[in-house]
Amino acid sequence: MNSSEPFTIDLLKDISLGKAIAVILLISAISFTFLIWLIYFKGGSDYESTLITSLPALNALLNSASAVLLLFGYRAIRNRNFSKHMKFNLTAFVTSTFFLISYVIYHNFHGSTSFTGEGFVRPIYFFILISHIILSALVMPLILTSFYLAFSGKLKLHRKVSKVTLPVWLYVSVTGVAVFFLLRMYS
Repeated sequence: MNSSEPFTIDLLKDISLGKAIAVILLISAISFTFLIWLIYFKGGSDYESTLITSLPALNALLNSASAVLLLFGYRAIRNRNFSKHMKFNLTAFVTSTFFLISYVIYHNFHGSTSFTGEGFVRPIYFFILISHIILSALVMPLILTSFYLAFSGKLKLHRKVSKVTLPVWLYVSVTGVAVFFLLRMYS
């Protein structure tokens, strides 16, 4: 593929925008509902291991990698290098997917983590956490929609959606790392 040509998947061209958005919203709603149940209602198990306790650090690393890859992808598209842009963004998607898998495994065994910090840091932490949670619910359908639009050849709409997707995805990735460090420092 020439770096100045976009890449499309013929199968996605045959799926209407409405059907694609409906499937994306369904997958996103089921995923978010599952995560809320897993973290806040299921509770953790009694199983502990070094591997499980090291997953939050891995999650922070994966979120950091996603953020860096997104910035490289942004730079590539600004330089009109579609091939690099696609590779960086797909790799960011893979690191975010590995993050999600690791996050589910961790919370399956651990449950939720309480923040014990006091004073001025407490409202800062909860502002970051709450905004992170709200935007993480929005980022999955935005990411999936951006990929659908790009790979189905709907590039004008892809550009419009991606102008929202990129900052939200970056914010969720960066604040995920911030939540990790705040929990480590104050819990």
